[in-house]
Order: sequence, then C-alpha cells, then structure tokens
Amino acid sequence: MEDLKELMLKIAKNAKLASQKLVNISTDIKNQVLRRVAQKIREKKEELKKINEKDVNQAIAQGKSKAFIDRLTLNDKVIEGMAKGLEDVAMLPDPVGEIVKMWRRPNGLLVGRIRIPLGVIAMIYES
Repeated sequence: MEDLKELMLKIAKNAKLASQKLVNISTDIKNQVLRRVAQKIREKKEELKKINEKDVNQAIAQGKSKAFIDRLTLNDKVIEGMAKGLEDVAMLPDPVGEIVKMWRRPNGLLVGRIRIPLGVIAMIYES
C-alpha cells in the first residue's frame, strides 16, 4: 500500500508541475491536445485491448467478481467512448478566464469572480 501511496504522490507532483506550464495555453491548443489524445486512443485501440486483456486475465485469476471484470474490460465500444468523451470536452466552452460576476464597491474598488484553474485532483478508480 505504501508503494501505491508513493506512486500516487509522484504522479500528483508531476501533474502539478505540468499544470503550472499549461495554465496559460490557449483554448485552441487545449482543444487540439484533447482531439489528438482522442485520435491516439483510436490509433492504439488494439494495443490497449491487448494490455487490458492481461489485466482482465489477472483479475479472473484473482477471483474477482463478474461485475468487476465487466467494468475492467475495454472493448471497442468503451474505447470509442473514451475518445468521444475527450472530443466532447473539446467542444465545451473553456471556463478559464470567464468573469462570473463583477461589482463595484462603495469605495470604487472593482471586485470580480474569474474562473481559474486551481490545481490537480487525483482519483484512484478501482473497478
């Protein structure tokens, strides 16, 4: 368990460093990256399924439940859903820099709420 904790901390730190470099890139570039990742997922579909097959076989050998195996299994439909999800995100409006609310205080000071990236969130998903 400690190895997993150390691995997640390392990944999170690397993601944080990367996020600091990406914070000022344009919406167009962000969307290009999302579409390119979707394209790569499709290009590597067979490789992803082959690697996933090893994970599925290991889970079966460990006696995992059928529901677990079903959630773990990558097939063409699931992989296409992953790629399509990235393309869907690329079509959404970019909230970064959006002024949500702006008002002037009695002393003349202009105050506002602007959407900014806050950082990195890590999540471990287990089937």
